[in-house]
Amino acid sequence: MATTPFQLRRDSFGKLVLTTESGEEHAGVIAVRAFPIQAPTRGISIVRDGGKEVAWIDDLDELPEQARTLLQEDIAGREFIPEILHIKEVSSFATPCTWHVKTDRGDTEFVLKVDEDIRRIGDASLLVADSHGINFLVRDMYHIDKHSRKILDRFL
Repeated sequence: MATTPFQLRRDSFGKLVLTTESGEEHAGVIAVRAFPIQAPTRGISIVRDGGKEVAWIDDLDELPEQARTLLQEDIAGREFIPEILHIKEVSSFATPCTWHVKTDRGDTEFVLKVDEDIRRIGDASLLVADSHGINFLVRDMYHIDKHSRKILDRFL
């Protein structure tokens, strides 16, 4: 594990505070992923008010555990992209249709309005937008279970 050129902590209001090696403090910083789907642990920018970058992290996994945990909590509190783990059923293979899925955040159902709401991200990932604009992620369509893959194939 490498050491970092900064320290992170939470203030009494729960906001992240970054302290540089020179002792300069930046209160209320947030972590922003450069590539949230393709490389979620790589390329993390820590920004202050106005979006000015105060630190860059090449790989979150290289940080000491305390800093990594604080940043992961910060990111999780702002990002909401449930990952589809299993597609239980769809009401129809024609759109609009209702999908019943198991995600990393629990079971849910949503309406897929049109086939174009399923977008390829890279070679194996898919982003599925529901009728309310919520995005669901299929991290790797080639490693999802056979039943789910069969349903996905009907829409792709």
